Amino acid sequence: MLVLPEIGFHNRLAVRIGFIAALAAIFVNLVPLPLPYPRLVIGFIAAGFFAVFLYSRRTGQTLSVRGGARLGWITGIFSFAMSVVFFTMAVIGVSNQGGLAKSIESQFPPDDARRQMLAQMLNDPANLAALVLFSLIALFVILTALPIIGGALGAKVLAKE
Repeated sequence: MLVLPEIGFHNRLAVRIGFIAALAAIFVNLVPLPLPYPRLVIGFIAAGFFAVFLYSRRTGQTLSVRGGARLGWITGIFSFAMSVVFFTMAVIGVSNQGGLAKSIESQFPPDDARRQMLAQMLNDPANLAALVLFSLIALFVILTALPIIGGALGAKVLAKE
């Protein structure tokens, strides 16, 4: 019987499957469909589940909940990396069209008091850097936690079959 290495970045099959599942989740969330937040949650939980399903199907090995969570973590790391690339492209696109502050301001009515307050806040480089850093940290937490949950859930469900 073939003994596969533990789930991690040294396991080439796990890395390939994690990348494929992350790519699928990113593409599902790029499609402009209604309900973006539920789609984000369901899509990335499903990505972790899908990674465990593919790994189990390819190897014939059932994963423990810990192994499923680790495969979900690999999927989440790839999801985050791909999202950062798209996030960077979006910020570059917005900065070429007048800047982030103008883009966000344009979403408020002209006589809204929040528009002026937001403009002052975003014109300060320190506040803008803090906003970008907070966004990246939140993105990392969300895009790694959801596939971990999906991977652990997938391992638990698929172990019973």
